[in-house]
Amino acid sequence: MRRYPALLISLILALSAQASEPTHSTPIKQASAKDEASVPEKTERKSSSSKEKEARDKEAKEALAADEIAKRIADRLAVIRKEKDDASARSNPNPRIIVRRPSYTPVSKRADTSKAKPEAGANGAAEAALMHANIHWSYQGEGGPQNWGKIDPANAKCDTGNRQSPIDIRDGIHVDLDPIVFDYSPSRFSVVDNGHTIQVNVGAGNYISILGHNYELVQFHFHKPSEERVNGKSFEMVVHLVHKDADGKLAVIAVLIQRGKAHNIIQQVWNNLPLEKNDPVQPLTPMDISQLLPTKKDYYTYMGSLTTPPCSEGVLWMVMKQPIEISPEQLAIFSRLYPMNARPVQKSSGRLIKESN
Repeated sequence: MRRYPALLISLILALSAQASEPTHSTPIKQASAKDEASVPEKTERKSSSSKEKEARDKEAKEALAADEIAKRIADRLAVIRKEKDDASARSNPNPRIIVRRPSYTPVSKRADTSKAKPEAGANGAAEAALMHANIHWSYQGEGGPQNWGKIDPANAKCDTGNRQSPIDIRDGIHVDLDPIVFDYSPSRFSVVDNGHTIQVNVGAGNYISILGHNYELVQFHFHKPSEERVNGKSFEMVVHLVHKDADGKLAVIAVLIQRGKAHNIIQQVWNNLPLEKNDPVQPLTPMDISQLLPTKKDYYTYMGSLTTPPCSEGVLWMVMKQPIEISPEQLAIFSRLYPMNARPVQKSSGRLIKESN
């Protein structure tokens, strides 16, 4: 009997110990191979997401920086425009006058003038000014003969040539020159005042022949006083008859004019003077140009140039030794239009001058 209480007590203690233990436990789940493979993938996505975020942050910072730079530039331009407006307002006090400014353009690189070749003093500066002044050549003033070679590069020969015309004809060699063969006939003509002289343009069919070479008469015109001189002597006027050969080479016959009796051909020209410059008059009556020549055909000859710009050289000159006459009244008519339209004599430069015996 005494054993039962002891057993009962042992049973109670055992039940109590069992009761103190948890009724159930959560089992530990074993990681599968699939779960193990997903771990680096999640880590990679997390890393990629972090890089994208960093890139977005960087772009945002750069955009903010660009905006800040643009704002600074705009503020600086505003200051510059205000300074210009203030300066313009000081120089332009009249509020009614609006100074318009061109839109902004990049500043071009300035030419380096430190190595520029200096002009030849005051003369060089004057020549440069004439070149850009659009001055037309004339016989006086800034457009006069002393500046012909400076007002246009095409006229360079007027300054640099060594066979220029007219000249003072002296120390010629007396030889038996071949005669000039004139083949002039009555022809149609037109008269024009070209702003430098009275010029007569001649119809085709009038020729001269010298040493077997033919030249056709193109036009003739007048100068007062004579451009040519003979042993220092000048004449009242001269008429230049300009001829051209098939190759474009020029030959000029110069007929000196002295005061005397009236001349029929010159009067015919004066009768048809145009009322306006560069507006030709074309008479119906033909002109016998051979009557413009002196009776004797002896002449001086030398190589020269045009006596007007561009002063081209290589011109064959033949100056008739015997002058023709013009009346004082006829001389006065031309003088009213052109009191002086002659180029000064040029250096002979040792050129050969021949004259008829």
